[in-house]
Amino acid sequence: MSIHRLSALALLLAASTACNPFRRDPAVQMSTDDATINSRWHANLASPAALAGVVQMNGSASMAPDKNGDRTSITIDLANASPGGLHPWELRRGQCGAGMDYGVFGTREAYKPLEVDSDGHAHATAMVALRTPTTGSYFIVVLASVANSEVVVACGNLAPPTR
Repeated sequence: MSIHRLSALALLLAASTACNPFRRDPAVQMSTDDATINSRWHANLASPAALAGVVQMNGSASMAPDKNGDRTSITIDLANASPGGLHPWELRRGQCGAGMDYGVFGTREAYKPLEVDSDGHAHATAMVALRTPTTGSYFIVVLASVANSEVVVACGNLAPPTR
């Protein structure tokens, strides 16, 4: 058999096995970790315009159901904060801005203060004993300090999950 015929036969064999209509590989692999992807709320945090030039914090936050679906996990990442700072934070019902705050989601005790590291970053997670909402308006608020809890230094409205 010539080398050309042998090459053509090998190519034909490879093509026929690659295009086998009886091959049954699953089209998509799924895992239980994917279950919360379309139930996660997201927010971008920023300092209020009134604090421009004084404080310019930014960051992100999210809320999603825990693995059992009976509690809500809320995470926050803050940047550009003063190193060594300690900032109370909460997830609240409503939206950022005066007159649009309808109270804390869960209990205040669930939200441990943000401890800012030497690079100006802070991260925290709160677990609230409530199911993750599917509708409504929610926002994350970061306060100046425990002693100065009337001053909002960063805020972000949560966007609902995409469907």
